[in-house]
Amino acid sequence: MHLHLLIPTLFWPGTSLPEIYRDLALPSLENILAKSLCTNDKDGSTGTEAWLCRAFGVEQQHDWPVAPITLQMDGKGDLKAEEDYWIRADPVHLRIERDEVVLADSRIFKISADESDQLTDFLNLHFSEGDQEIVFMPLQPDRWYLRATMSPAKTHLLSEAANKSINELLPFGTNGMNWCQLFNEVQMLLHEHPLNQSREERGELAINSTWFWGGGIMPKSVVCPYTQVWSSDVLAGSLALASGADHSQLPLNAATWYQSSASANHLVLLNALHGKAQYADAYGWRESLKELEQNWFDPLSEMLQQGRLKQLTLTAIGANKTKNFALRRADLRKFWRGAKPLSTYAD
Repeated sequence: MHLHLLIPTLFWPGTSLPEIYRDLALPSLENILAKSLCTNDKDGSTGTEAWLCRAFGVEQQHDWPVAPITLQMDGKGDLKAEEDYWIRADPVHLRIERDEVVLADSRIFKISADESDQLTDFLNLHFSEGDQEIVFMPLQPDRWYLRATMSPAKTHLLSEAANKSINELLPFGTNGMNWCQLFNEVQMLLHEHPLNQSREERGELAINSTWFWGGGIMPKSVVCPYTQVWSSDVLAGSLALASGADHSQLPLNAATWYQSSASANHLVLLNALHGKAQYADAYGWRESLKELEQNWFDPLSEMLQQGRLKQLTLTAIGANKTKNFALRRADLRKFWRGAKPLSTYAD
């Protein structure tokens, strides 16, 4: 059995917090990394979305075509991407910090289905009076879709923009100005909506904009190199669905995963660290890493030693580089490769 672990932000991004690794007891993870063959991805683009698309044979269009792919799962079979150009228009919160506008996504706030419907109904009523057909579809409370009639522009992934200044991240390219105008118009409409006033009175963040990203048409072919995909991420699940591969929600730990797995080639996406790092939650990142050590790295190391797992590949996606660590059972006998602190492998 071959297991491929995909772990975004396994290493804390940047060098501004060197003490982040202090007193982190991670013997199993550090032994796995030390005994592995380490290589760097040759592809220039980084990020979980880019890695997943490439792994499933999906080519980049203007954007990585996340919207038409996730539409297959969020639409629950009732809505098909067909040949149309779809783009995500997810609800976000924008706040002004000095001379910058900083974005927060739905990992920081909650939005109910009723609130989502109220806001999109309001937007759709406004845009129904215009020349262009603009209809926001809240297929999930925190995932909205737009069947675009405007020409495509290039956009930045929502995961790239989270907790960052959006000044340099707005739509760009040949038709970028039109999308920026739509972005500004939506922002002005939502800013004064009574629902947001109620949210702020309750101490909740206002939903005062949408983020356009992941536009494209449905790829003609999606091919899965894995027998089964385990993930709570909608893109990973949607890619598995489009390719015909089996997909299951992420189990609590490696023991549960192993009991539910047949002998095959598996992809497991462990995404607990990324949001903590993006929003500079150092304590949460450390605690999540400790949980991964206990729930995944410890039992997987034991499975390798016992021969129940033939090969483990760990892919660590970073802000500037993606590193692959490949480990076979025989590699565990390489005693001369002593364990090193996790910080040794960080960029």
